Amino acid sequence: QYKEITKMKDILTKLYVKHNTKGKTYAEFERDMDRDIGKKETAKRKQFEEDLRLDLLGSSIRSLREEQNLSQEDLGNLIGVKKAQISKLENNFTDVRVGTLLRVFKALKKEIKISFI
Repeated sequence: QYKEITKMKDILTKLYVKHNTKGKTYAEFERDMDRDIGKKETAKRKQFEEDLRLDLLGSSIRSLREEQNLSQEDLGNLIGVKKAQISKLENNFTDVRVGTLLRVFKALKKEIKISFI
């Protein structure tokens, strides 16, 4: 599964670069996503989009942590978990509880907004 996620992220990165550097429209980007990853509402596309959101969340946590010059161990100590848990969270290798996310963002002095659409 990890290799499949990595492959999909590589595809998305290539699509992003292609469209940003060539001035493509959103519709063209969506068409390429449909072709390369799968049409919206298919299981493969839904899984990709979920994994991407989690990856972006992990990347955001890492960026915020690094901006505050905190190590993974420092952040773990602030919220009562081990360094390995922070690493897994940042790299999307684990399911995370909402309570843990709230503690992470509180320790990073950031608010988290959850919306339902």
